[in-house]
Amino acid sequence: MTATTEKPTTLTHWIGGQDTAGTSGRTSPVYNPATGQVQAQLPLASREELDAAVGVAKVAAVKWRASSLSQRTTIMFRFRELLNARKDDLARIITREHGKVHSDALGEISRGLENVEFACGVPQLLKGGYSEGVSTGVDVYSIQQPLGVVAGITPFNFPAMVPLWMLCNAIACGNTFILKPSEKDPSSALFIAGLLKEAGLPDGVLNVVHGDKAAVEAILEHPDIAAVSFVGSTPIAQYIYEKGTRHGKRVQALGGAKNHMLVLPDADIGAAADAAVSAAYGSAGERCMAISVAVAVGDAGDQLVQAIKDRLSALKIGPGDQAENDMGPLITREHRDKVAGYIASAQEQGATVVVDGRAQPFDGDGFFLGVSLLDHVKPGMAAYDDEIFGPVLCVARAESYAEGMELIAANPYGNGTAIFTRDGGAARQFQFDVEVGMVGINVPIPVPVAYYSFGGWKASLFGDTHMYGPEGIKFFTRSKVVTSRWPDPAKSRVDLGFPTTG
Repeated sequence: MTATTEKPTTLTHWIGGQDTAGTSGRTSPVYNPATGQVQAQLPLASREELDAAVGVAKVAAVKWRASSLSQRTTIMFRFRELLNARKDDLARIITREHGKVHSDALGEISRGLENVEFACGVPQLLKGGYSEGVSTGVDVYSIQQPLGVVAGITPFNFPAMVPLWMLCNAIACGNTFILKPSEKDPSSALFIAGLLKEAGLPDGVLNVVHGDKAAVEAILEHPDIAAVSFVGSTPIAQYIYEKGTRHGKRVQALGGAKNHMLVLPDADIGAAADAAVSAAYGSAGERCMAISVAVAVGDAGDQLVQAIKDRLSALKIGPGDQAENDMGPLITREHRDKVAGYIASAQEQGATVVVDGRAQPFDGDGFFLGVSLLDHVKPGMAAYDDEIFGPVLCVARAESYAEGMELIAANPYGNGTAIFTRDGGAARQFQFDVEVGMVGINVPIPVPVAYYSFGGWKASLFGDTHMYGPEGIKFFTRSKVVTSRWPDPAKSRVDLGFPTTG
C-alpha cells in the first residue's frame, strides 16, 4: 500500500491528571507498522521527570489510601462503562501503533475489561480475618493495606491489556501507580489514563511516564517506589527482578516463553491444526502465549503438517485497519528482519521449510512478513531454542508421549503448554506431569480468566506471585495483624512474662 506522509504529532507524559510535555530533550519515533512511517515523536523522560511523577504520586497516595472502598469501586465501575463504550476508539489506536488487526485489538481490550471487572470486587477481595476471644478479652484480626507508590513496566505486544492487568488491582487496593508503557506503542496508556480521569480518579493516582532504559533504571532505583510489576523478555525480567529487589522493592517480572502444543495420535487433526494456526499466527505471533512449537507424536506428524499447510494459504495479511485481513505487520523493521533470520538459520541447520513467509511479496514500506511453517525442528536449532516472537510455527517430532514430555521438560521456559487429545486419561496425566504455570487441554492459548492469575514457571517468571487475579491483589497489598484488648482498668497489672493465650 502507498502511504501518505503526515507530519508526526508530539506525544506527552500524563502527570498529575494532565498532559505534560517532556523536558529532557530526548525523543523516540513511534511508527505505523503498516506503512513504515513515523506518526509521532515520544518524549523520553529524564530521571528528574520520573522523580517529579513519583512525587506527585506520593502526595496523592495519602488521600487515595484513605478513600473508601465504595469510592474506589464506584470509579472502577464508571471506568468499566467508559472503556466498554470507547473500545472501538482504543482498538484503532492499538492497530495504528502496534499493527494488529482491529478484531484482535478488540479481543485484547475485552480481556483487559475482565480485569477491570475483577477490580470492581475489591471490597470482597480485601476482606481480612477475625478471631474473637483468642485469649481472655483478646481479639485478633488481619487487614490488607496498600504499599504506596507502585510501578508497572509494560510490553509492546499488549499495549492496553497488560497495563490493565496491573493498574486496576493496584489502584483499587489503594496504591498510586506509575506506568511506563512500551515506547513503541504508548498512546493506549494515555487513552486509558484519560478515561480513568473522566471516571473520577483523583489527579496523581495514575501517572504515565514514557521512557527507555534510563526511565526503567530510575524506577528500579527510586526509594519511594515500593513495588514493580513487569512483563517482557526473560533477560530483562531477570535484570528487573534482581536490581529491583536489591533496592528493597517487591518485584514480579514475567519473562519469555516457548510454548509447546503436544498433539497425540488420537487427536482431531483438523481441530488441532485450526488451533495451531490461530495460536501461532494471531497478532503476527507477537504473544508470550503464542504456540511456537507443535510436538507431533507418532503418526500425527505428517497429517498435522499437511493440515496446517492447507490452512495457511487462506490467511490474508495486510494493514490491520482493513477488515478482510487476518494478520497485520510486525512491530518494527528490525524485528521483522530478525524473525526472517530464524527462517534462514532453520533451513541451514537442517529443518524443512514447508511454508516460507519471506517469499510473500508486500507493497509499500510496512513491516510485513508472511507466515512460515518449519518441520523437523530440533533442540539446538535457533528456531527451536529462542523465543522468535513472530509468525513462525515449528513442528517437532516425537515417537511417544514420554518423548514429547521430555522435550517440554527440557525447555528452560515454563509459561504455557497445551495438549490435543481425545483421551481424558492422557490429558489428566499431562496436567499432572507438565512443569508450566498454565495448561490448555484442547485449548491452545490457556490465558486464565481474570479471577484466576496469569504466570509461568521456570525462566518465565521471576518473583513469588503471578499477575492479576487473587495473586495480583496479594502483590499490591501487605497484611497487618492487629491484636486488641479493652481491659478493665481495675484489673490492670504489670506482667513481664511472655504473652500467652489462656
